Amino acid sequence: MRSVQDHLAAVLAAVGPVPPLDVVLHDAVGCILAADLVATHDLPALSVASRDGYAVAAHDTSRSGYATETPLPVAHDVRPGQGGALRLVPGTAVRIASGAPLPIGADAVVPLEETDRGTARVSMQRPAVAGQHVRAAGSDVRAGDVVLAVGTRLGARQLALAAAMGRGRLRVHPTPRVVLLSVGDELVEPGSTGTRPGAVYEADGHALEAAVRDAGAASVRVAALPDDRAILREALEDQLVRADLVVLTGGLSELTHDTVKDVLAPLGTVRLDQVAMTPGYRHGFGAIGGEGSDFQQDRAVPIFALQGHPVAAQVSFEVFVRPALRAMAGHTEVFRPSVAAVAETGWLSPPGLRQFVPATVLGSPDEGYRLVPLGDPSEPSISALAHANALAVVGETDLTVHPGQTIHCLVLEG
Repeated sequence: MRSVQDHLAAVLAAVGPVPPLDVVLHDAVGCILAADLVATHDLPALSVASRDGYAVAAHDTSRSGYATETPLPVAHDVRPGQGGALRLVPGTAVRIASGAPLPIGADAVVPLEETDRGTARVSMQRPAVAGQHVRAAGSDVRAGDVVLAVGTRLGARQLALAAAMGRGRLRVHPTPRVVLLSVGDELVEPGSTGTRPGAVYEADGHALEAAVRDAGAASVRVAALPDDRAILREALEDQLVRADLVVLTGGLSELTHDTVKDVLAPLGTVRLDQVAMTPGYRHGFGAIGGEGSDFQQDRAVPIFALQGHPVAAQVSFEVFVRPALRAMAGHTEVFRPSVAAVAETGWLSPPGLRQFVPATVLGSPDEGYRLVPLGDPSEPSISALAHANALAVVGETDLTVHPGQTIHCLVLEG
């Protein structure tokens, strides 16, 4: 039997960031930057007005003030995007819009609301101060600065900076593409009518599709497959070309009618293990395709084979698949946050297995956290997991959790 730590270490050692690509800004959303973004020019490139008003040389306004009226002639209007540098005539003002380049010789902007808004001559409430309401050239970014470091996740704010620097493409680790396949003769699609006796609604694919997206990856869900070796092999071969990772659920029974072990064996390096955890006892992990595989594809693709029970599949995803996806996307932080919480009630835990129990965790860093298990910890429950915001993690040597005991919890959501 393999420990959770050993299995997780093997998973993370086998996956790495998806090779970097240059992508347009639209496709960079949520990706991890694969190379430093270095400024090629100052931002702003020229000194610009930060308010609508009048550009002036501050020393020309020394006698300004309605009590000592000395209006300045308004010599010109300047708007953003106008070509050519304008030079300020000494002793005049230029009407200027926010974002427009400051005329040569001007060093301040007087906001409209501090003037009489004159169009031929303008009076000001008070003298201007050099630098007021001016964004100096290079005040935001200097040429040569590393404005976004490798490893940065690209969201709205980061893309705004890249676009402002004129970068239409960025070098990123692209979002991993995950193909999801569920296996089982008993599976039918939710919403189906007239289902046969013994049919089970296919939950794994829908749940894992959402989990993959939550992890920041892209998912391709394939319709449920029967326990047929030829159909499963054909589906894998068809889907491999579009996958950076494959997640397969179901078909892991050691009885003769389940298909996954027989199908995967000649296709790569998949290893099936009993992992010392509950739920999610049986696991497969390795790669299919590549050199030595029965498939023609020359690229080896990592694959997870998870148990078909929806709770086992989702717990296994959180413990193993999600960290792998985060690593493939180039994240340095691959694990969910965890907190230590005090159990309000006790329960039994099986010997030699790491137990993952759906739980509600409440509290704060200041007051501490407390946890309440949901459902029967010994019987994995889909409804309990649906209402949980954490997984309580009980160690292999803890046979009983006592009220008041501190338990580490994997936080699933805020």
